[in-house]
Amino acid sequence: MQQALENGSGESSRYSATLSERTYNYALRLEDGRVLRISAGDFTMISVLRTLAKPLILIVVTVVLLSLFLASKLTRSIVRPINQLDPEHPDKAKIYTELTPLLDRLSSQSGQIDEQIRELRRKQQEFAAITENMQEGFLILDRDTNVLSYNTSALRLLGADDAVLGQSVLKLNASRSFRHAVERSIAGEHYERTMNHDDCHYHLIANPVHQEEEIIGAVLIILDVTEKDQRENLRREFTANVSHELKTPLTSISGFAEIILSGLAKPEDITHFASNIYAEAQRLITLVGDIIKLSQMDENSIPVGKEPVDLREIADSVRERLAHEAAKKHITLAVHGSHETVSGVPQILDEMVLNLCDNAIKYNVEGGRVDITVSRDPRGAVFLSVADTGIGIPQSDRERVFERFYRVDKSHSKEIGGTGLGLSIVKHGAAYHGATLALESELDKGTTITMTF
Repeated sequence: MQQALENGSGESSRYSATLSERTYNYALRLEDGRVLRISAGDFTMISVLRTLAKPLILIVVTVVLLSLFLASKLTRSIVRPINQLDPEHPDKAKIYTELTPLLDRLSSQSGQIDEQIRELRRKQQEFAAITENMQEGFLILDRDTNVLSYNTSALRLLGADDAVLGQSVLKLNASRSFRHAVERSIAGEHYERTMNHDDCHYHLIANPVHQEEEIIGAVLIILDVTEKDQRENLRREFTANVSHELKTPLTSISGFAEIILSGLAKPEDITHFASNIYAEAQRLITLVGDIIKLSQMDENSIPVGKEPVDLREIADSVRERLAHEAAKKHITLAVHGSHETVSGVPQILDEMVLNLCDNAIKYNVEGGRVDITVSRDPRGAVFLSVADTGIGIPQSDRERVFERFYRVDKSHSKEIGGTGLGLSIVKHGAAYHGATLALESELDKGTTITMTF
């Protein structure tokens, strides 16, 4: 303005840091002496942006919020059918055609998974059914001796009431031998050991379980070998008894024959010696015959088939054949009951009744009584019982009287003879016919043995 007053015109420029722009001013003196000034700003990009910043930010925020709202709504509409998809039946979903290949794949995989699950369950049920029906004890352990699986036979054989999966197997049985077997198997060794518990004998087999050359646990099998050991003992006893029973008559026969052969026997004694040799030979024949019968029944190889047999007729036949023996001791031998028929082998049934009655006479008292009774109950079971008034059987011997060569009164048995196999033949004959035996006895009063068919 001053330059215009003095020189007729003037100009200037100034930069504003606040507005980020330069301002240009121009002044001109008019003819009447007044001064005209004009001013113009030199706008930069920064100034323009600064000017537009607020509306731009407002527009962007509005657009973003609107986009988020629309995206959320659109996403929900897209995801809702997927969230409502039934994983069990993805093929039944009403959804976008673009996802059909994926749903088909999911449906196929779901079917495969279901089939695998059913197969696993079936195998698990089979495994449980097999192990639960095993007479042997079965235990699976991890490397820390914790129980992963077991069956009830294992608890029974170990004398445990219950087991908890995940607890140490040593809590079921803390015996030293059992602990040693578990530790050896976890260490990677195959181990077998015999254990004794409550008069029973068990055979323990312990094996490590390997996975990629690493021991991950062990499997224990417990076998009850009590009956096997008992059979082995009976076999040894039977062998010893047979040897003894054969040796005794053979020794007598050899002795009498040697006396006759040497000429030491007087002519009048030869008949006596020959009679003894004949008696011992008959005893041998009877013994061998009884052993053959037992062997045939053991092997179920009886050469004669079963047929309807009248037990009353067999009882009457036995009474007639033993009447003479009973009369020697003034024993009354009587048959009671009705004519009842069972399916069996006549020769074996006859031998069974004959042995029962023969024992009842031999071990009876002078002037005693033997009663054979045949009957049938309302349920259809047939009974044949032989009751005597003899010496009776002690309680301690009742479980063993049916064993081979077992004698209650050995000194008395030698006097009355017999092979010691009579009641054993009765026991095996009953088993062959599917019958059961029941024994009742009282010392000095008598014994009753009943066969139930």
